[in-house]
Formats: sequence, C-alpha cells, structure tokens
Amino acid sequence: MTSAIEVLSVGGLMTLQDLGRPGHAHLGVPTGGAVDRNSLHSANRLVGNEIDAPALEFMPAPIELRALVDAVMALTGAPAAATVGDRPAPHAEAFVVRAGQVVRIAPAVMGVWTYLALRGGFDAPRLFGSASGSPTSALGPAPMTPGDLLEAGDLVAGEPLVGFAEPTAWRTPVEAEIVLGPRGDWFTPESVALLTSTTWTMSSDLDRVGGRLDGPALQRNRSDELPSEGMVRGSVQVSANGQPIVFFADHPPTGGYPVIGVVADDQVDRIAQCRPGETVRFCIAQRQLRS
Repeated sequence: MTSAIEVLSVGGLMTLQDLGRPGHAHLGVPTGGAVDRNSLHSANRLVGNEIDAPALEFMPAPIELRALVDAVMALTGAPAAATVGDRPAPHAEAFVVRAGQVVRIAPAVMGVWTYLALRGGFDAPRLFGSASGSPTSALGPAPMTPGDLLEAGDLVAGEPLVGFAEPTAWRTPVEAEIVLGPRGDWFTPESVALLTSTTWTMSSDLDRVGGRLDGPALQRNRSDELPSEGMVRGSVQVSANGQPIVFFADHPPTGGYPVIGVVADDQVDRIAQCRPGETVRFCIAQRQLRS
C-alpha cells in the first residue's frame, strides 16, 4: 500500500488504537484499545469507516502530520484547534486534506484524549486481532515518532457523514454510575458510604492504565492480602493508601488490591477525559448494566 500520512512532530504520546484485544486476559494479554471508545466510534462514523477501524489517539500536545495523498479525516474527543495548511480544520466534523498539506493540531483546550480518523482507517500489523498499541505492555505498534509513515486501510463502511458528531458534555463534576463489589465487604461501611458521598478529584497520576482519585482514604475492615484476581475496565481499585484508582484501557488483566466497585462501561470514557483537578461523583447504578 501507499503511505498516506507522514508524522512530522509529536509533542506527547500518540498511538494507533482500535477497540483492542478482548477475550485474551487468561493469557495475560490486556484488552487495551482506545481510552475513549465513544470518541473513536464517532471519528470513524464521520469519515465513513467501520466503527472499530484503527485511528490515532493522542494526549494534549502539538502534533504535525503531512498528508501524502488526498484524504478525508475527522477529529473527535478532547477538542483542540487544528489547521489544514493555512485554514482552520473543524472538530467533530469530516474534512478534506489534499496531498502535501500539513495538519497541525494544538494542545487540547478540554479533556485528555483526542482522536484522528482517516477514511479507510490505518493499515498496521494485527496482534490478537487488533492494531492497537499498548505502551505499558509493549504490545502492538510502537508509539508514533517523527518520520513514521502510516498507510491507509480499506475499512470503509459508507460515505462520510455530513454534519457534526454528538458533542461530549465537558461539565464537571462528572457523574458516573457504579456497581458495588466484588470486594466491597473488604471496606468499612463508612468507607463504602464515602465512595458515593465524596466529590473526588482527578490527580496528576493519569495515563492509559487509569486515573487516581484524590479524596478521603477508604479504610479496609481486614488486613490480610487479596490473591490476584481478574480486573475489568472501569474497576475502582483501592490501593494501600486508601485512594481509589479507576482503570482505563490498558489496565492489567489481574490485580491484588480489592475492587470496591465497577463504573458503568458506557461512562468510563468521560472519567478518562477528566484532567487533573476536575471532579467525579459516583452514584449507585439503578439500571441493569452490560457485563
């Protein structure tokens, strides 16, 4: 295939992401994939791709890409000012880039993770069915560096959409539903109550693995060690210092700290987009959540 994009500069972490590698945790393989799945879906819909086509995911930092062929692209997720050549490029709307033009993307003004989809997706080697790069486990394509050449794929599902994707509600505190357990009984009743009565603050300890929340320490009612057990996206694991960590895409398949609750899967995306200093509140889920 012909190269479609040349990476000119990368100010932070930029990786290729699809929906990851579900179903292989028993082999020690994390699911990975896009941190904000809804934004990946939206970007791909805008350019007419299959919703799980690989796209570029990056954190707030300046990015420069050169189109080597005429292309249709879309930006979603954390909104950032972007230009194509000397003209502005829209957010959450498909746009055309001509061969030779440079796409410049400034640091995001809100949120953490931005997505750039290319019509056709990106062609890259697949491991366990996924082209996602997982820096923490060294699986899949390595993070992008200047000089990398990216090839277009053929994962087209229809015509690019005319109009905008549904915007993210960026207000805080973020309110998320949570199901208590499986290890809620490892904590005092007061700590279980604190989980849903506290306004938690996202710390600077934030990456693709998860985000640590600052607030009152959640106290255990037992001191023995928990054998390692399976973890899922959205697990709220409480470390030895009593601070909860919400697991995102690159969470480990197993963990030895107790999980006090699990966030509704369709609401993990928004927590993952919280910047340090933004706040989160949990409420007990009143609906049947998808497993």
